[in-house]
Amino acid sequence: MSGRVWRLALMTMLALAPAWAQTAGIDPALVARASAGNAAAQVRVGECYAAGQGVERDLRQAAEWYRRAAEKGDVAGELHLAALYRDGGKGFPRDMDQAAEWYRRAAEQGDASAQGTLGLLYSIGQGVPQDYVEAYYWLDLAAAVEGPRQQQYAQNRQMAGTHITVDELEEIEERVAKWQAAHPRPGRSEH
Repeated sequence: MSGRVWRLALMTMLALAPAWAQTAGIDPALVARASAGNAAAQVRVGECYAAGQGVERDLRQAAEWYRRAAEKGDVAGELHLAALYRDGGKGFPRDMDQAAEWYRRAAEQGDASAQGTLGLLYSIGQGVPQDYVEAYYWLDLAAAVEGPRQQQYAQNRQMAGTHITVDELEEIEERVAKWQAAHPRPGRSEH
């Protein structure tokens, strides 16, 4: 190896040493994909830090990896980051404003669990102002998706609906119809 190539290789190894040392217990191929920008790999590395799998549990590191994926619009990254802010933990602050923001981003992309959670947050006024119109809107979108929590979203929507007027309901129905037209979901029949 020539002196120049050797120096370049050494400089690269030294530059990567802190990241390698921090992720030494995680599959190197996974870390390489995550470092190269693969969102699914970034979420998986974040999960390793959150659970302490192969590395010491570190919620701040988990948040960093989730954020890398989330900032690219990756729904899994957004949901993981939202849940981390919602729950907080050792060395990581609970921040409902941040949680609501990340749930909103996932909800706007059509994730039913994020829509249902955001609707609940509006119902109780956590991380967002209490707003039954917004709660009903997001819960209605979530309740339109078949899944294990569909019934719960419908029940929560019904509770929010007791706090809105007929005129507000009509406006919400128009918003929902526009959203659904712009974001068709597989398997949903349009009537």
